Amino acid sequence: MHSSNANAAPDEHAKKTVLSIDVGGSHVKILTNRPGEEPLRVESGPAMTPDDMVDAVKTLAKDIDYDVISIGFPGPVRANRILREPVHLGKGWTDYDFASSFGKPITLVNDALMQAVGSYEGGRMLFLGLGTGLGAALILENVAQPLEIAHLPYRHKKTIEDYVGEDGMERRGKKKWRKSVADVADRLMAAMLPDYIVIGGGNVEKLHDLPDNCRRGDNALAFEGGFRLWQGKFIIN
Repeated sequence: MHSSNANAAPDEHAKKTVLSIDVGGSHVKILTNRPGEEPLRVESGPAMTPDDMVDAVKTLAKDIDYDVISIGFPGPVRANRILREPVHLGKGWTDYDFASSFGKPITLVNDALMQAVGSYEGGRMLFLGLGTGLGAALILENVAQPLEIAHLPYRHKKTIEDYVGEDGMERRGKKKWRKSVADVADRLMAAMLPDYIVIGGGNVEKLHDLPDNCRRGDNALAFEGGFRLWQGKFIIN
């Protein structure tokens, strides 16, 4: 299990200001848990290195005081370390030391898992993030497990992501894409037996109706997930 700084005892970090960073392929967005603040963003893209991201965040947050940091990253993460280079960003992310670069305690998780933690309302929840690709996470009684299911075989020797990712939507059209999303949700419901599924990510807004036992997520809940990671209530596997 991942025992990061964020998994300290409840209330240890309760009064600290958390800077939540949501790293994406098109933008990096930040927000603190102080009341009344609005998210700030900067463009990212295929040339952005981790040093570029740190510099950009420091510039955005130059007038903001914060104590600890949560980072949601679009790729596999374990024990505060990025395992593979991202598809839609620059190079140099694996094993990068964000704590040293920021000079603050950090917790680093997969971006889908951070949004899942922010969306969680108890019980056994499966989170699916529809964006450029497919992000996923499972939370069972506050134990959070990132999932790498996007590249599992699906139909016609393709993967799940080939059908429900953004390329699949553009290639096959929204009507067929929506049917694939519903089918994938049904299959995962049968396989993982969650109490409910939260469907989030930027493309959830393109779903008119949600599959049975699913509710709509919100990208803004990624920030809430970042805040919750420092409350000592979640175990991150």
